[in-house]
Amino acid sequence: MKKIFAVMALLAFASSAHARDTISIVGSSTVFPYATIGAERFSEEGYNGATIEPTGTGGGMKLFCGGLGTNFPDITNASRPMKAKEAKLCLDNGVTDVIEVVLGNDGLTFSNSVEAERFSLKKEHIFLAMAAEVPVNGEIVTNPYTTWSEIDSSYPDYKIEVLVAPPTSGTRDAFDGLVMEKGCERSGYTEIKGDDEGCTSYREDGRTIEMGENDTLIVQKLSEDSERFGYFGYSFLSANQDKIQGSIIDGVEPTMETIQSYEYPNARPLFFYIKKAHIGVVPGIQEYALLMVSEDAIGEDGYLTEYGLAPMTEDLTERTIEAVEDLSIMDLQACADKKHPLKELSGFGSACK
Repeated sequence: MKKIFAVMALLAFASSAHARDTISIVGSSTVFPYATIGAERFSEEGYNGATIEPTGTGGGMKLFCGGLGTNFPDITNASRPMKAKEAKLCLDNGVTDVIEVVLGNDGLTFSNSVEAERFSLKKEHIFLAMAAEVPVNGEIVTNPYTTWSEIDSSYPDYKIEVLVAPPTSGTRDAFDGLVMEKGCERSGYTEIKGDDEGCTSYREDGRTIEMGENDTLIVQKLSEDSERFGYFGYSFLSANQDKIQGSIIDGVEPTMETIQSYEYPNARPLFFYIKKAHIGVVPGIQEYALLMVSEDAIGEDGYLTEYGLAPMTEDLTERTIEAVEDLSIMDLQACADKKHPLKELSGFGSACK
């Protein structure tokens, strides 16, 4: 019955040609500035451009997978791969043909004000600062730490206060996977408790403060208080080096080179997903996508690279361009079954979890 409904919806959508003449894009706040730059270039080439709403990766996926037609977005940006439950939502709502595009690499930075001392942090210490419960003397207890120096005497006596992304954010998903889960294991929490439940539960005593999908606001808040930390993509660090600095993580500094090589332990891929059924109905979708993955955009000297996007390997770049040129759809059912061909690549282990 769902398949019949999906076919009927697709036919109705296709018959209403050009019901909307501007591309609708939602999703990741991390990818938002790249998409905005791309949309500006797109308009300069004579197209109608695009409307872009930074809903967060999770919020964008929910909208994107909601169905077909001009009431639904054409493209969603993502700061992590699609999840299995999102692939299932797409399939359930007749969004069966989706093109997955890897845009480039990003480094998730843990940053503070340039007026403060620069930290060289271990992931287990970030976990101990932020988690609701932590191991102390062989027991799991409510987090007692109020300053960084209480966790490790080599750190300054700064108060613990971290601005965090909301649950709908792909950046939060990435931070939880790359930092909190890794730090949780290293701290001894999982060994004492016997499982990893609670590894990504943040403390609620005012030491972690949830922010909205506005990384520019986080940068502003960090510059206002030299002891405060926050996390976001490398592009925001790169664009605001007069205000903020990125911490060294596990001995590695966040730079374009260490992110591209995945030497930086918080490196991650960025994506956008295209609804194939909307191509040819809403004008310019494929043309916009081709512009976004062009050498001028994501090459070594591309305008997105200059903004902070780290280029991909040659093989992955070729795969990305071919996906857009050939309109190659991803295997959503395999994703829903928690299988994905990208899983074996560095940084892609969270694909379709």
